[in-house]
Amino acid sequence: MNRPAPSRARLYDEQDLDSVLRSMAQQALAFMTAQPTVLVGIQRRGEPLARRLQLHLHRLTGAAPLPLYPIKVKRYADDLSILHAYTQLTENPELAKLDLADTTLLVVDDVLYEGHSLLRTCAYLAELGARRVFSAVLVDRHVCHQPVHAQIVGIHLQVAEQDIVECHVPPFEADFSVEVVRHGRAGDTA
Repeated sequence: MNRPAPSRARLYDEQDLDSVLRSMAQQALAFMTAQPTVLVGIQRRGEPLARRLQLHLHRLTGAAPLPLYPIKVKRYADDLSILHAYTQLTENPELAKLDLADTTLLVVDDVLYEGHSLLRTCAYLAELGARRVFSAVLVDRHVCHQPVHAQIVGIHLQVAEQDIVECHVPPFEADFSVEVVRHGRAGDTA
């Protein structure tokens, strides 16, 4: 039996997502205490999302923009095929120079899927001495298989396991949007 071709649906455009990020920034304020706060952007798309969140936090507080440290973490390709059996993390030596025991860290990523990237990042930050680590994701699919969760979630989406949630984030894509690619299943009608 032939499978129907995948279909694509845009759920959120740039205007929608700007409002979502503004709400996420307001939620983030609750986690920012008197101690220093820094953003940690999981590369690829978590880093530019963290930059957008940084801008919204700056607008809300009027304070200097929060420092942002990228961390390269990779397990899946964009089509969710597994690239690495174990989640790969490239250390950021600038983070190791900070006093993380007295710093609040807000880890930012695009999609919380199974939780491998977030778990690996939080474990790395704990190894560096971090005691206050919170996470913010643009989209939570609610299928996480790891003992992690995001304290700040922009969008809650429950889609079929084989469907892909794509966050298009400049500079990696031309426009800022969230789309779902639905893969047809035998018996589905188009």
